Amino acid sequence: MSRQPNSARPPSSSPTTPSSRKSRIGSCSSATGRYRRPSPTRPCAKAQVEVRRNEQAIIQARLGQPADDVAQSDPACCIQLRAPVSGRILKIVQESEGMVQPSAPLVEIGDPLDLQVVADLLSTDAVQIRPGAAVRIDGWGGTALQGKVTRVDPAGFLKISALGIEEQRVHTEIDFVDPPEKWSLLGHDYRVIVHVTSWRDDNVLTVPVAALFRKGDDWAVYVAKDARARTTLVQIGHRNSRVAEIKSGLSEGDRVVMHPSDRVSDGVAVRERDAE
Repeated sequence: MSRQPNSARPPSSSPTTPSSRKSRIGSCSSATGRYRRPSPTRPCAKAQVEVRRNEQAIIQARLGQPADDVAQSDPACCIQLRAPVSGRILKIVQESEGMVQPSAPLVEIGDPLDLQVVADLLSTDAVQIRPGAAVRIDGWGGTALQGKVTRVDPAGFLKISALGIEEQRVHTEIDFVDPPEKWSLLGHDYRVIVHVTSWRDDNVLTVPVAALFRKGDDWAVYVAKDARARTTLVQIGHRNSRVAEIKSGLSEGDRVVMHPSDRVSDGVAVRERDAE
């Protein structure tokens, strides 16, 4: 049998007919069969056989050999994978060709319309949160969304903050209350900011936290009276990043000094600045 060194090259311009496809693939197969025969003059025959097999597979792909023909000639070449759920491919775990172990993950599949927010809250905050608590979700690039807490994990975990501080965090699961049309642009592993309501009262006296400062072991504010700053001790209750509940020390309508510096003290003259 004569050697055909260029028979494994697909044509670059002229159309390929089914008969020519089989001829070229058959030539490559013949070359593969030739190298399978033992010969003392070819110590690397096994490696050359593998090279010819790879060339044959490449030619079959380039010439568009039907998958059914490939499966009939080599039933072990193709494997049908069935996913346990329907959805979209979120991530390709195994991108490159290679050997994989049984049960090894190949792709991650999910339903983009079945999203859930998982927030890692401080354990000191998590103990105050109950399932059903209202949540405001923002910081994702769109308008604020409404949600509710569905689960607070009974076990926490250690997490190192950006400042290198060890913190105990708790996984908290949150479902969307708004319809999918409002959050359909969100995707898997997107970043959001959540504001969880741990306590609510519609009739409570509050003061901005920017007016509070420490005086010994107590909280205090500067109240503007007769154009003078007067130190006033207050007792606070619940608080968030904006306001704090006032249990005693202030009355509704009192004017307080915001962001008091070290130049402000009891009796210093103050005046109200017009809001910009």
